[in-house]
This record gives sequence, C-alpha cells and structure tokens, in this order.
Amino acid sequence: MNRVHPFRVLRAKPLWIANGVILGVLALLFTVFYVGANVDPAGHLRKLPVGLVDADKGAAADGERIDLGARITESIGKSAAGGDKIDWKVMSEKEAKEELGKGKLYGALLVPADFSSSATALTANTATANTATADPATADPVRPRLTVLTNQSAGSLGSSLARAAMTTAAESASLQVGKELTARIPPAQQAKLPAAARVLLADPAAVTVEDGHPLDSHSGLGLTAFYYALVLVVCGMLSANVISGQVDHALGYTHNDMGPRRVHRPLLRATRVQTLAIGSTLMAALSVLMGTLVLAGAVGIMGMDASHLPLLWLYSVAAIAVCGIGALALLAVFGTPGMLLVTLVFIAMAVPTAGATTPLQALPDFYRFLAEFEPLRQITGGVRSILYYDAQGDAGLTRGWIMLAVGLGAACLFGFGMTRLYDRKGLHRVPDEDAVPTEAGVPAR
Repeated sequence: MNRVHPFRVLRAKPLWIANGVILGVLALLFTVFYVGANVDPAGHLRKLPVGLVDADKGAAADGERIDLGARITESIGKSAAGGDKIDWKVMSEKEAKEELGKGKLYGALLVPADFSSSATALTANTATANTATADPATADPVRPRLTVLTNQSAGSLGSSLARAAMTTAAESASLQVGKELTARIPPAQQAKLPAAARVLLADPAAVTVEDGHPLDSHSGLGLTAFYYALVLVVCGMLSANVISGQVDHALGYTHNDMGPRRVHRPLLRATRVQTLAIGSTLMAALSVLMGTLVLAGAVGIMGMDASHLPLLWLYSVAAIAVCGIGALALLAVFGTPGMLLVTLVFIAMAVPTAGATTPLQALPDFYRFLAEFEPLRQITGGVRSILYYDAQGDAGLTRGWIMLAVGLGAACLFGFGMTRLYDRKGLHRVPDEDAVPTEAGVPAR
C-alpha cells in the first residue's frame, strides 16, 4: 500500500510551474485581447463610414442663386481631407437610407431640401425684425435644420462616435453659414439688430438628431444580435468539450465520476479518425436540439424581437454545428491543451473582434486582422442581418454563410487530416493491443 500522503504532490515544482505558466499566460492573453482592443477606440478610429447627404434645392436671394447645401458638403470634405478618422460618403438621401438599413453606415448627416430657403428667409426676417413694416407672420422665422441620423443597429459605440463627428461637422457648418448670412446684411443694419438676432445669425442652423434605422424595443439597443451570436458560439464550444469527454467514456478510454460513484466502460478500440467522426456526428445532430432551444429561449421566453424565424433557426443550428466541430478538431489534434486553444479562439480573440461593442474601424490593426476570420464576427454579421436588416445578403448574411462553410471545411481538413496522420504513424491512444486500462489510467498486463 502506498503510504505517501497525497498532499506531498504540492512539493513538486513541475506541478506549480506548469500550472503557473498556463494560468499566467491565459490571464495575460485575456487582458491583452479584451483591454487592448477597447482601451482607446477614438485614438484607433480610422475610416468610419458616415453618409453625407445634400438634399438642398437651393434658393434665390437678391437676384442670385444660393446653394448652401453644396457649400456645406464641400466644406466638410475639405475639413476631412487631412484626417482619416471619418470616411464621409457623399450620396443621395435614398442611398443613405438603404446603406443605413444594411448596417454599412454608422450614421448620416442630412442637409434637407429647404435649408437654403430657410436660411435666406431667416436673413430677410431678421433684418426687418425691428422695422415698423415687419410682418408679424414672419417675425419669428423657422431656423434651417441639419439632421444627424444615427444607426444603433450597426453598434452603439460606432453610432456614438459617428454622432459626435456629425454633430461637430454640423455645428462647424452652421458657423460657416452664419458668416455668409451676416455678410449679406449691411453693417448699418447689423448695428441696429438686437443681441439675440446677431447671435442667431452667427449660428443659424438647428442640429437635430434622429434614428436613421429604428429598431424594435426588444432589440437591446442593437446588441441582441451580438449576444445571440455569442450564445451560439459558446454552445458549440462547450458542447464540444462535453461530447469529447462522453465519447471517450463511451469508448472506455476514460472514466466518469458521478458524485462518489466512478463509472468505467469496457474498452472499445477506435482510431483517432473514428473517434473524431463519432464526436462530429453527435455534434451535428445535437446542434438541431441546441439551436431550437436557443431560439425558443431568446424569442419565446425572453421576448427578443426577431423576424425570419425559420432562417434564424437554420442559421443558429449551422453556427453551433460548425463551432462545435471546429472545437472537436482542436481537441482531437492537440489533446488536453486543445481546450485552452478552443477558449482562446472562440472566446478570448473572438469577443473583442466581433465588431459589435467596438466597431472594427476603431480597433488596432492586429485586431482588425483577427476579425477577418474569427468565427464570432462572421456569425454576428449573419444574425444582425436576419434580426435588423430583413435578412439581406449584402448586409452580412452572405458572408456569414460563406465563412461558416469555409470554417467547416477547414475544421474537417485539419481535424481529420491530422488524426489520419496520427493513425498512420501508429500514434494510437492505447498503443499496447493487450493493455487494459485501469481506474488509475495505467495499462495493466
């Protein structure tokens, strides 16, 4: 009988070193990925797509044609020429609404059709405000308006950054228009104007904020797509870990501890390829159950706003299956360290690069590179298209399906290719054909 006390293993340096290195690396990597991606979004912001719409029809004043909308558009274009934080895209109002409805714009600045006419009317009415002939109907003129259209469906932080940039541009444009309007009034008349009128002329435009693509009330302010996609990824990742352990137990390679009871089955020899195939089959079949329950829980129980339910169900099942099979491939190839890789790939590197909380345009270059292939970003794009953008293909759904197919193909090629190589080299899980595993995990002869 072994008389060595179990606590003596705490004296073993390799136990401390191995666990310290693994856990320390995990802590450092999670910190780098999560904090590093979000520590300075404004500083890393580059080419955030924002629409610039000039719908102004112009106006006639003092025998000349005035088009303030064109001047505002030109002014914003010149001011943005030296920087690359905002990518101003000049387009029509119809195009802007379409792009907002596909999540391709984080916002749009709209110069309305009556902007020039309202501005020139403001000048005329202000100039005659103190005269005896002033028309009471025009003594309180309507201020010209610049409209900031936000888009929370594309991401709350991205929409906030776009809103700040658009508001600043609109306020600057108002001051520029104010200089032009003031210059049209003779100095003698300006001196007679009350202080309030001079202030109004100096900054004439009212900046209003509207939702460019309104969402339903149970859409989490544009975050339900991200959290729903995260649930799909986590279900695939965790189910792969469960299935891998249960398959090993069913084949007799490991035991199961059910409370105080240890259960061990007779060994059924299987190649590594066969083991991965069994796990993948279970994963594909059970993803139907999990996808159904995720949809039922989110929509049926929690009341999440969703349309295209059959498509959302199919996409959910496919996403869980692909993530699960990908995780099973990593576990089959790398063994115990595979679970650490699964955690890094599907959680640590995925969440910061999903483009939901922080837009990709506000991430450092390294994280943008990861976002090109990280599964959560692709799945989030597809779910967002289904939930917010009427399942339009170019709103992220087509890319989502393509990347799921690519991910499944890569997982199968890598997983089955490497396990096939292990089998051909004779790297079986129980090398000795006559060995029978015991509860201690040591083959008995």
